Amino acid sequence: KKRALLEQENTAMRSRKFFASLAAGALALALPVAVALAAGSTSTSTSGSATADGEYKMAQASIAQADYPTAMTHLQNVLAATPDNADALNLMGFSERKVGKLDESLKYYNKALALNPNHLGANEYLGELYLDMKDVKKAQERLAVLKNACGGTCAEYTELKEEIEQFKS
Repeated sequence: KKRALLEQENTAMRSRKFFASLAAGALALALPVAVALAAGSTSTSTSGSATADGEYKMAQASIAQADYPTAMTHLQNVLAATPDNADALNLMGFSERKVGKLDESLKYYNKALALNPNHLGANEYLGELYLDMKDVKKAQERLAVLKNACGGTCAEYTELKEEIEQFKS
């Protein structure tokens, strides 16, 4: 009887995962522009490769659902095809930070910024990481980079500035 119940639960879990993956695919079609803009990207294309682009969109959809482990799997596939993809590196850093791997997150943000020092998303998220690490001075350095990059008018600047102010109070 217990085995039958366990099999039913496993089947139900597989069904939920299947439908969640279908939903992620639907979100990948609906949300890529919004998530790409939030990540600081100026386009949704990651490499010109349809496979890498599809994986990137699935990663964005997973992030929108706060499913960071799945996002990391998709982003690893993108980075295998396009290792110098600053947008994918940024989102990998974001996902690593969200699952509590701060050291790994820092590595990915630094790689993204080595490729694109003015990457809006990577600078904002690195600033947030520094706040997680209780380093306000370094977070303020990222805020200064954002101010220079966008004149202090972009959402990334505003959001990091608010995070720093909240942290200080």
